Amino acid sequence: MSLSGTPEPTATEPVSAPRRNETDVQRLDRNWLSLLQELRVTQTGTQIVGGFLLALAFQPRFTELDLYQLTVYLILVATATTTTVLALGPVSLHRLLFGKHAMKQIVRVADVLVRATLVGVAVILAGTTLLVFDVVLGRTAGQVAGAAVLLVIAAVWLVLPRRAKR
Repeated sequence: MSLSGTPEPTATEPVSAPRRNETDVQRLDRNWLSLLQELRVTQTGTQIVGGFLLALAFQPRFTELDLYQLTVYLILVATATTTTVLALGPVSLHRLLFGKHAMKQIVRVADVLVRATLVGVAVILAGTTLLVFDVVLGRTAGQVAGAAVLLVIAAVWLVLPRRAKR
């Protein structure tokens, strides 16, 4: 039994079974808090990788990058910047709509922004891996490493959740 007096789902029942005894407002608040927690995790990672990318331009070997590597680098910097903007979007949205009874709209738009942020994070992770391996081991190694990261991301972020839901 939960604290609210409703029975807990059993191990055979899906976690998503409708067991919560909450109002629409409580559900929206819970969803908003969940989205914020997801943003905290993704934003920190994005900022660390973004900082790493920005620091690369000031390293002595940066001038040795070929046109392909330089293009990948600039795409990654633009993607990191865009992803940071997307990750900050829900906070700005909440700030602008706070107190206007718009939590439903905030949660709906924030969900889209978080999903777009995750796409950006996937591109940044795979692209950064591609660039580092390309510089250290060569073009083929970079492309294989970048593709491998994308496969792991797809498996963990897309396949695993769908299988866990069963």
